[in-house]
Amino acid sequence: MRTLRILNVVGARPNFIKIMPISLSLSRRPERFVSSIVHTGQHYDEAMSQVFFDQLGIPRPDVDLDVGSDTHARQTAAIMVAFEPVLLDRSPDLVLVVGDVNSTIACALVAVKRGVPVAHVEAGLRSFDRGMPEEINRVLTDQIADLLFTTERSAGDNLAREGVDASKVHFVGNVMIDTLLAHRTKARTLDVPGGLGLKDSFAVLTLHRPSNVDEPKTFERLMTAMDRISEDVPIVFPVHPRTRTAVDKSPIGARLAKSGRLRLLDPMGYLEFLGLMDASRVVLTDSGGIQEETTALGISCLTLRETTERPITVTEGTNRVVGTNPERVLAGWDEVRRDGTAGRIPELWDGHAAERIVEVLDRLLP
Repeated sequence: MRTLRILNVVGARPNFIKIMPISLSLSRRPERFVSSIVHTGQHYDEAMSQVFFDQLGIPRPDVDLDVGSDTHARQTAAIMVAFEPVLLDRSPDLVLVVGDVNSTIACALVAVKRGVPVAHVEAGLRSFDRGMPEEINRVLTDQIADLLFTTERSAGDNLAREGVDASKVHFVGNVMIDTLLAHRTKARTLDVPGGLGLKDSFAVLTLHRPSNVDEPKTFERLMTAMDRISEDVPIVFPVHPRTRTAVDKSPIGARLAKSGRLRLLDPMGYLEFLGLMDASRVVLTDSGGIQEETTALGISCLTLRETTERPITVTEGTNRVVGTNPERVLAGWDEVRRDGTAGRIPELWDGHAAERIVEVLDRLLP
């Protein structure tokens, strides 16, 4: 039985969290797998990337494409052009892509056009909102992938409706939860809330989607809701520089930041942010991954979007999709205050998803 060469693609911060357990599981089978990591540089910050490598024990990428930010079309094209020589040089037996960023579809396209099999981790998730660039990336990647690894059973149903051969689909669980469970204890020992002087209940806010951050009217509606919630609990907001600009331009946001009721922090490392979430009363977010992480942590989550591609976080977890209308956001907060958190850990979110992925690769790859 020959050794198989696996090329793992990462492009943005959440990809590190998903690749870590897969890379680790592959490394435990050196007689069967040799894996390497290509970082496209779609979203790249040297300081924050170094934090992820150090905290999660991820090997430094074997290749950095250093593509950088641009429009969706230019960025996707640049990744494809930069990735093809790497693919030809390394001749992998499989390209493994995760999530739904531009790097996911770009590298998958290059691979299949060169006849290299593709595995998509986190396949089948659907918001049914084609206005989201991530939705386009998810749908297209799933159509061309040879192996599709799903986090929840509804994802398999989505793929079946789209005509994907059931033999390609493997329900394995959630690799993000593998990483979370492996690092939760260490994150707690950092006592990030204590270091920030947060002694009682508090909320955590994250915003990054252009539809929320770059639209002043939408952002102001969200700040209106934060104004009311911050009367009950302080809100801690790890904020990207682009989002900080939106806060500064927002009359309500700037006032809340000045008063301290909305506490702006620099972007945080994985462990620090995990510890912060784990101790919070509620997390308000437009992130997909945080919906899953709060479900695993048993922390209430209010999703500031109209849709979610992770319905299990609502049907079984602790998530409520409340949109951006202040009245709906505040109604969600009232439910959290009144009813607390009720939910359960979804099926196979047990810390062993990556091991199941490697088992499938071992069984199905020649």
